[in-house]
Amino acid sequence: MGPLAGVRVLDLTRYLAGPYCTMLLGDMGADVIKLEAPRGARDFGAGPSDANYFFLSVNRSKRSATLDLHHPLGRAAFLRLVDGADVVVENFRPSVMPSLGLGADSLRARNPRLIYCGISGFGASGPYAERPGFDQIAQGMSGLMSVTGTHEPTRAGIAIGDVLAGLFAAHGIGLALYHRERSGVGQVVETSLLEGLIGVLTWSAGMYFASGAPPPLAGNHHPLSAPYGVHRARDRAFTIACGNEKQWRALCRALDADGLSADARFATPMGRVAERAALTAALEARLATADAAQWIERLNAVGVPSGPINDMREVFADVQVRARDMYVELPHPRLGTIKTTGLPVKLSHSPGAIERLPPELGADTDAVLREAGLSPDDIAALRAAAAA
Repeated sequence: MGPLAGVRVLDLTRYLAGPYCTMLLGDMGADVIKLEAPRGARDFGAGPSDANYFFLSVNRSKRSATLDLHHPLGRAAFLRLVDGADVVVENFRPSVMPSLGLGADSLRARNPRLIYCGISGFGASGPYAERPGFDQIAQGMSGLMSVTGTHEPTRAGIAIGDVLAGLFAAHGIGLALYHRERSGVGQVVETSLLEGLIGVLTWSAGMYFASGAPPPLAGNHHPLSAPYGVHRARDRAFTIACGNEKQWRALCRALDADGLSADARFATPMGRVAERAALTAALEARLATADAAQWIERLNAVGVPSGPINDMREVFADVQVRARDMYVELPHPRLGTIKTTGLPVKLSHSPGAIERLPPELGADTDAVLREAGLSPDDIAALRAAAAA
């Protein structure tokens, strides 16, 4: 039994941020009902229908029901579902649900215990509220791209703005559920791609607040510490992170390079940052005598954090990743086997689980509608009107 067992979530989301949020809730035991248009909306340019990994990667742990919210019968059925729901999640532009008569105020007037979560590109208010929101636009506007890259501003290799918005949405829903346990009332939860990205700028924002100057591209090295970044061994690049003087001295000993620790240029943390280019050249001259795997083993043995730069094949073959169940294979009746990532949070007494495959479009429509009290005739009328 996951910690959210018994919580029913109506999921109106598409693309990435919203589905990622609701997947996290489903993994932890919530009954997530993915409500989709009868024609579906699963292609996203990534392959046909629900066989593409864009869809499969964020839609496990859910059921699927089809309803057309633009049709009066579809809206009426949706309201019946709202009566028994704990959470509604959507990631439309802020004006869309109110325009259908299904905004947060309307739904919560009907069900005061309801938690309504809206995920948008830039927030539910302000001059950018109605702009379409996509990850790379938010990455650029948030400042993230301005500190990412080696030669020019660079997007993160994953849609990190979408994922962070999904994480913060799930976090907010969890907080609202906890508040409801004490107060008995629901509330509105709002987040956005822009707010999620700005919310994790941490010391990059702090550098600006302290100096008044925007920090430059961080590249592959920590801007405030050295050696701390990517270094090249004989066969490939890998990472080293010296976070204090003890680790710096241990690194020099492990490299048989005590002369570096005695070099006046590298005697202080700020000195090593200022002389990073010279320090990196000296370190890599020594690192070139062995392969990365040898250095990684040697450095970790003496307390110097170090690790490989894995590609995806290496990640999911890694013994630690496998030991922590972060690679999962699931049998699928149509696709044979699907591969997915595991649960990143482990709870000792109420762990989540991946118990539902990404659902076929509309596979659970009749069951979901029956659970909401609709009769066979009601369901037939929805079908006849192409509203389900």
